[in-house]
Amino acid sequence: MRIKRRDFIQAGLGASLGVMVHCSSGQKAKGTDKKVIVLGIDGMDPGILEMLMSKHKMPQFSRLIRSGGDFKTLATTIPAQSPVAWASFITAKNPGQHGIFDFIHREPENFPAGLYLSTSKTIEPMDGKVRLGKWMIPYKSAQIKNMVGANPFWNEICDAGLSAIIYRVPADFPPFAGKAWQFSGMGTPDLLGTYGTFSYYTDNPPENAKEVTGGEVYPTFLKNGVAENFIYGPNNSFRLTEDGEYEDLKIPFKVYVDERNPVAKILIQGKEIFLNVGEWSGWTELNFELIPKVKSIYGMVKFYLKEVRPDFKLYVSPVNINPAKPALPIFNPENYGKKLVDELGLFYTQGMSEDTKARTYNVLDDNEYWTQSQMVTRDWLRAWKWHLKNFRAGFLFFYFSTLDLGQHMFFRFIDEKNPLHNQALTSGLENPIERLYKQMDNALGLILNQMDEQTTLIVISDHGFAGFNRAFNLNSWLLDNGYLYLIDPELKEQSEYFENVDWGRTRAYGLGINGLYLNLAGREATGILRKEEANRLLKELKEKLEAIKDPLTGEHPIKNAYIAQEVYKGKFVGTVSPDIVIGYRKGFRASWETTLGRFSKEWLVDNLDPWSGDHCIDPTEVPAILVCNKKIKKTDPGIWDIGPTVLKEFGIKVPEDFEGEPIF
Repeated sequence: MRIKRRDFIQAGLGASLGVMVHCSSGQKAKGTDKKVIVLGIDGMDPGILEMLMSKHKMPQFSRLIRSGGDFKTLATTIPAQSPVAWASFITAKNPGQHGIFDFIHREPENFPAGLYLSTSKTIEPMDGKVRLGKWMIPYKSAQIKNMVGANPFWNEICDAGLSAIIYRVPADFPPFAGKAWQFSGMGTPDLLGTYGTFSYYTDNPPENAKEVTGGEVYPTFLKNGVAENFIYGPNNSFRLTEDGEYEDLKIPFKVYVDERNPVAKILIQGKEIFLNVGEWSGWTELNFELIPKVKSIYGMVKFYLKEVRPDFKLYVSPVNINPAKPALPIFNPENYGKKLVDELGLFYTQGMSEDTKARTYNVLDDNEYWTQSQMVTRDWLRAWKWHLKNFRAGFLFFYFSTLDLGQHMFFRFIDEKNPLHNQALTSGLENPIERLYKQMDNALGLILNQMDEQTTLIVISDHGFAGFNRAFNLNSWLLDNGYLYLIDPELKEQSEYFENVDWGRTRAYGLGINGLYLNLAGREATGILRKEEANRLLKELKEKLEAIKDPLTGEHPIKNAYIAQEVYKGKFVGTVSPDIVIGYRKGFRASWETTLGRFSKEWLVDNLDPWSGDHCIDPTEVPAILVCNKKIKKTDPGIWDIGPTVLKEFGIKVPEDFEGEPIF
């Protein structure tokens, strides 16, 4: 899912945020000493939580429930994807109203070229640059737009004169306009404009180096004990090459390897970093010059010296946006970011900070990935403690990604059906998922130890979790069943990004993790299907998809094929939305080939990726959790109910267009 966000950086250079204090205008709501805290733990599963509580391994959750609190499952969205569910939390609306349906969306009028990451988009001016030789001088700024199509509920809190702090909620990049203090979460890119692109420097590149997504492999050789290469930043939109392309921004570095000891010195921009083999560096700040001595953008990386003998292996993290000098709008207001850096030091800013792709391609092994992900969790715990210490009144939302990415990568440790289960048990890493749940229990304990009667505490996840053992290629199934055609069938497995699709005969295609779209005339640029044929075809596809049987397991991999117009309502249905949302059963999920229009030989194959747990399946299979310090009255709470609940706790009227309802 590595779709470049071209000109993100240029757009960021033109963006500005006013410096302001906490929400301070509007009619005062009742109970100005009131505190409402929502702790968001992405991916916490009710079944695993109950199991661990029954074994007395989650004492803080048990304590909260015993002391007058409550615990219920929380309904999630169709599909059960993080950006979709958190957008419903933010807006108290269904996806048809807020417009987020997957990680990947398409521009129908520009399809198949117009693919973008769903929650934000760069809007470029029609004309905004003057060329002077090799230099491109902008006189108009591009804009980065948050694509969530409805206002966040916390604006109502600010309008009532109360404060709101929103720490890393997904789908909040760039931060919503308004007076709430915000640090953007999932969807925030690295400095290259991607979800995260690591760099791997080695004199023994893996055989699959050209297939690596989410990272780049750079052949790097020692000469007289010294290795040299570059760390690459984004394109320099101010300067052109002789071919008329934007010039790459890159920073040279050298690595000096000790001839006897397993240690090296990295020299970059005048900084010296000494590392033993197996050691991680702290943050190294980098200065990418757009215009020498005039304009720069600032990033930061972490180095990991994996090996010096017999092979040279150096991992470098994705270039994170430097929070002290952000090139893109990740804070609202700016002085919130400055305050965080002053108090906490540097921290991860990339929305999905755990480097799952480095683990997928064995650049990091299980133990190395564990160490990297724990550095991320320590950043969030440090920030959680600081916010709790300084929080006085109003609304606080705080988010942990720890369980979500951890379960994605480590579910094979607990799922005996996973093809990599036995191999995982030989890694030497013990009980990673249980340890991650215990960390979240400890995080909950930090707030329980300082709660007072003025505090309402709500703990939620956005979905639960399940094994991902078998991968289904939707596009291959559509191809073999006559709904999709290729220009050259012989190139089936070599095709990428729909490049070989014969759109003149294709009636349906899969895109993203759960989406199926009709090639509809008048909507898609490639469209051939008439509207009067669409409803019949949707019913036919639904029936056939739900009837598919896995020849290996005998199970039906698709539990529900949801017709969008039957489960959503709102202006984004039939335009942005898929036409069918695939709800997989536990154990199954869309293949990675499906997400971006590639084709595999078989429809169903074993998932041999360390990414072994998932939730992008039928929402009835992976409900979320809801734990509160008050009794829950609503019998069927959903994630869209949390915003209205917070408003009611402050005595603020819930807007009529909110679909959620208070739970207490």
